[in-house]
Amino acid sequence: MVLPFLFLFVLSPRRFDRHDRKGGAAPCPSRPVPRGPPPVARLRWGARHNGRVTRASLDKQPHEVASMFDDVAANYDLTNDVLSLGQARLWRKEVAKAVGARPAQKILDLAAGTATSSLPFAQTGAYVVPCDFSIGMLQVGKQRHPHLPLTAGDATKLPFRDGVFDAVTISFGLRNVQETDAALRELYRVTKPGGRVVICEFSQPTWAPFRTVYTEYLMRALPPVATAVSSNPDAYVYLAESIRAWPDQPALAARLQQAGWADVAWRNLTGGIVALHRGFKPKD
Repeated sequence: MVLPFLFLFVLSPRRFDRHDRKGGAAPCPSRPVPRGPPPVARLRWGARHNGRVTRASLDKQPHEVASMFDDVAANYDLTNDVLSLGQARLWRKEVAKAVGARPAQKILDLAAGTATSSLPFAQTGAYVVPCDFSIGMLQVGKQRHPHLPLTAGDATKLPFRDGVFDAVTISFGLRNVQETDAALRELYRVTKPGGRVVICEFSQPTWAPFRTVYTEYLMRALPPVATAVSSNPDAYVYLAESIRAWPDQPALAARLQQAGWADVAWRNLTGGIVALHRGFKPKD
């Protein structure tokens, strides 16, 4: 799910920051990768109102996350475009560039939702498999893109053989997985040796003054904006809280490395509101 923000400022995308050694995570020069497992808050669904989730606290329940996305499926893409002031499309383009799909390659687009994010890969001539655990999102996607092989699947138990994909990617979905590390290992399992992973996820703005304003916006301004434009504004309250609990750029890079990925690197989009993480599965 993509973030609505009204105080938009955009920084030119940079190359992936890299100064890795022997497959270690490659952070920005000023942000060293922490040693050992980083502390990450888990989300738990909290109070419900009229059958809808109204807030997130500390431990996600997969069926409730899926139900939330089922509720917003029909207007999901339109809402994201409007609320992000078009930045959602820019981020999708950057993901496509980072994946670098080529004709006849097999690409897994996990948490693909309605499969809008899968179209750039299909347009290259690659064989893309959009996969999601929300049946409602997949049904909307099948109506819009009947030519794509939309597949229902759990990120922690993917329904694919070992080493089948040339590249795997997940955009704005890893936050919603109950067992993040298990999902990173599953992505590793289904990737061919030499293949890559690209993760697009909300992160931490790099400029401290903006980070403060951004945090205030998430908790104060986002809910009323979502109420005005979304069919399920409660979902955007969850969005804000899940972003606040999510690890920053170096911490996610470390978790990728711990899952087996090599040459891990990241770069920031929109001042660090979003970050792209990339890694490779060793050929050996």
